[in-house]
Amino acid sequence: MPTHYTGTAQQTLALNTFIKLNRACDSLNARLAARNTHPGLSVSQFSVLEALLHLGPMCQRELGSKLLKSNANITLVIDNLEKLHLVKREINPDDRRKFQISLTNAGRDLISSIFPKHVEAIVAELSVLEPTEQQLLGDLCRKLGKSSQE
Repeated sequence: MPTHYTGTAQQTLALNTFIKLNRACDSLNARLAARNTHPGLSVSQFSVLEALLHLGPMCQRELGSKLLKSNANITLVIDNLEKLHLVKREINPDDRRKFQISLTNAGRDLISSIFPKHVEAIVAELSVLEPTEQQLLGDLCRKLGKSSQE
């Protein structure tokens, strides 16, 4: 559904592009959710486990920053993962004011077993794009994501 706003050509183009981007993300995320690639976990919980698997232990603030989550949100997500015995929170040996978050053996086993199915689902969903289109989309998303940082 295009915008119904009557503005300049630049405004209309930007709004329509924004709508398409959001609808595509929502649609893709809904299809991925329907594939149930991370059963019993929220998207945020899955993201935390995946980050810890691939990047290793890190402080809570750094983890929140990497996942674009607020301090309050990442605290809640980690609290819930800790209750499930999937992560552990320990005082950072280099800075006792910080907590270091790491996977437990159960957390490592879980994310290691479900991540390949998640990757397969993403590959299948993005297969509607040619490899060059996937590269271009990735480049454009990176450019758009970093535009306010420049």
